[in-house]
Amino acid sequence: MKIRYSLSLLCVFLLAFLPLPALAASKADVEAQFQVWIQKDLWPEARKAGISEKTFQAAFAGITLNWDLPDLVPPGFPKPKEQKQTQAEFSSPAPYFNEGRLQKLAVTGRGLASQYAPVLRRIEKTYGVPGPILLAIWGRETGFGVAKLPNSAIQVLATKAFMSTRKDMFRTELIAALRILEHGDVTPDQFRGSWAGALGQPQFMPTNYLKYAVDFDGDGHRNIWTSVPDTLASIANYLVQKGWQRGRGWGYEVKIPQNVSCAQEGPDLAKPISQWASVGIARVSGKAFPPEELKASGMMLVPAGRDGPEFIVTPNFYIIKEYNNSDLYGIYIGNLADRIASGSGAFEEKWGDVGKMLRSDVAGMQKALEHKGYDVGGTDGLPGYKTRRSIGQWQEKNSMKPTCYPDSSMLGVLK
Repeated sequence: MKIRYSLSLLCVFLLAFLPLPALAASKADVEAQFQVWIQKDLWPEARKAGISEKTFQAAFAGITLNWDLPDLVPPGFPKPKEQKQTQAEFSSPAPYFNEGRLQKLAVTGRGLASQYAPVLRRIEKTYGVPGPILLAIWGRETGFGVAKLPNSAIQVLATKAFMSTRKDMFRTELIAALRILEHGDVTPDQFRGSWAGALGQPQFMPTNYLKYAVDFDGDGHRNIWTSVPDTLASIANYLVQKGWQRGRGWGYEVKIPQNVSCAQEGPDLAKPISQWASVGIARVSGKAFPPEELKASGMMLVPAGRDGPEFIVTPNFYIIKEYNNSDLYGIYIGNLADRIASGSGAFEEKWGDVGKMLRSDVAGMQKALEHKGYDVGGTDGLPGYKTRRSIGQWQEKNSMKPTCYPDSSMLGVLK
């Protein structure tokens, strides 16, 4: 009995150290389920969407799961523990604007602006989006098409549609991808994308490809993989369909006087640029705002509060953000576009030493502000414009100098 008991304990001990998936299902089991899912579950839906059997079989020839992708929940495997991101520090904006990287992109972008000048002029005439903006997005997304796209888009999308944390979204994108193949714009072996399923040089998801990709070189195919005209015109069409305003830029770096509250930022607090100028807000370059801009709307933007560059942006800034919903992304594209267009450089004001607080502390501030009636835009621990604005309003109400950015001095006070 003692020997049997000891052996039982040994078995329990050894099982405790086996990889958990081995106790539930093997990768081979899941691969087999995946192949059944393709034929029995996905194929009927694809057929209803107008996909031919020939296209479907060619798309999935040799396709297996990509186990290296993030956010996977394989059937039969233990569900991953929920990761609480609120304990991490959020980053300072400064590293995002790597000067060496920006300079290299600007030099390459100016060369490409010259090389593709006729195409860019034709695109701007058609869509109204300046060439430097298109080049900046192209450069940021795939290094002007140099970045390798190592993944089969069908494999990535199918893997995520079968066993990711966002199955429904990726299933929709997978059906859209099959529609692209059915149309014949690209062959399955050329159908390459990122680990997230974004396609080609402008990094469109398949549904966006179907909505916004255009054939600008006139060869009968919308080719965002190897055609520069199609790539740039597709980006332009995307921005226009989202609301790009012809004849306007993205914004201006400015200096906001100390007596002007920083708690006035956001697209919902737009004013004519002449009104911002009337309270002393001026461009750091020393140039006046263009006369045609004075009656047009502009918005204050202080991504690091009072401790970093300050901006008056146009509605087109928020259209750039439709490409990637990040203030820093929008500013990056704008700055890179300015460098390409005029040879300008980094922002005049330096990014301050901000962004060292824990997200959990910022989330606590957001909850406290919400309790006091402020609209912070959600308690995610990230200081978006609504949080920055609310902090500034709270500081003003409590006779503090508004900084419009979370810092450690508020801990224990804002509660």
